[in-house]
Amino acid sequence: FYNCNVLHTICDINEDSLNSYNIQYPNVNTTTNWNDILNNNDINSVCIALPAEMHFKFAKEALLRNKDVYVEKPITLDVKEGEELIKIANEKNRILMVGHLLHYHPCIEKIKEIVNSGKIGKIKNIVANRLNLGKFRTQENVLWSFAPHDISVILNLCNSKLPQSVLCTGVSHITKNIHDTTNSILFYNDKYININVNWLNPYKEQKMSIIGEKGMLLFDDVLKENKLTLYPEYIKFSSDINSIPEPVKNNAINIECNFDKSPLLKECEHFINCCKTRNTPITDGNEGLRVLKVLNNLQESLINNKMIYLKNKKEKYFKHETAIIDDGAEIGEGTKIWHYSHICSGAKIGKNCNIGQNVFIAKDAVIGDNCKVQNNVSIYSGVKAGNYVFFGPSCVLTNDINPRGMHSKGGKYIDTILEDGVTLGANSTIICGNTIGKHSLIGAGSVVCKNIE
Repeated sequence: FYNCNVLHTICDINEDSLNSYNIQYPNVNTTTNWNDILNNNDINSVCIALPAEMHFKFAKEALLRNKDVYVEKPITLDVKEGEELIKIANEKNRILMVGHLLHYHPCIEKIKEIVNSGKIGKIKNIVANRLNLGKFRTQENVLWSFAPHDISVILNLCNSKLPQSVLCTGVSHITKNIHDTTNSILFYNDKYININVNWLNPYKEQKMSIIGEKGMLLFDDVLKENKLTLYPEYIKFSSDINSIPEPVKNNAINIECNFDKSPLLKECEHFINCCKTRNTPITDGNEGLRVLKVLNNLQESLINNKMIYLKNKKEKYFKHETAIIDDGAEIGEGTKIWHYSHICSGAKIGKNCNIGQNVFIAKDAVIGDNCKVQNNVSIYSGVKAGNYVFFGPSCVLTNDINPRGMHSKGGKYIDTILEDGVTLGANSTIICGNTIGKHSLIGAGSVVCKNIE
């Protein structure tokens, strides 16, 4: 901040530190009294670098005094406190930024650019390793000390979506109940994330590998040069229909990154610019809160030795913890989705529906309001159901008149229309391309191969 010509005052209760700051940063004020910062109208922005348990108190006081705030990670230790800071910042129209430094690393900036361009395809797997010998802490474990930066970047690469569930295991060797090693897994419907952190390791490692459908990226921050590598292809198949996949090797491409500024300087400059322009920071309060939610759930998993399922409070429907709902599925208010059901991206389900156990609803399938889908029903692309439709247990909906295993239909399927009030009896089969008229009742075990009035 001094190099950016914006440093006005340094506040620290350690007077020896302040004396050294007076020598290091001439013409900068120093104080041991926090109120000197709050009461000074010439100071409009503050950076809070304190122990994590103190972040909430100081950030809240600064925001309430109309100061923009940059707070080190994590934003707080409590989700409700984080939410309160965001609320105050919004009400006061103040900038709230969290110090997730890795976002401002030139290689991470380049990774985001490559991923967003689609060059490696949809992300399927991320592995992050952050290992070192020390620094040993006695108040926070290695998960809270090492993992926040990686979690922050990973959530960004996953479109800022929280995982469906998390699992964390670890061990304590040095200080009782303070874990020195943790292994964390974030489960998404279509991604698998693994984060390994360890401060009892004989060598330093800071790596992140990102595996997409078409290519891979490797970020190795310990290297002095060639920190970022692209593998544009990593698997190939022969033309034989029964071919075994083979790895593609020796095709690594070093990606040039601009290191003209340190990540910390870029982070500070970003905060200054956001304060001037009133633009939302890359790592704003909401981003910090997402990281905090993941950390809290990982900590709960670590302590209780079990998988934790995250619940999205914005959802207005019920989802059993074993159900899988892909990103992009549309589900109406009041709908209930029960055990082991899978709703694909692009599926549309109306309000107040009841989706039973072991139900599959495919992309582009449409179900209206107040429908009831009993157990073991598969509803495929092309099925369009109106309101109050009843799908009996194990009934079958088709979308292909001549299915063949060897030949893909390329997503081109035949529609089936179920008008309002239709009832499909248990184990009935509806051949695609037909319309079942309003309030029709199809008996159990029937096979329907024509339009029904």
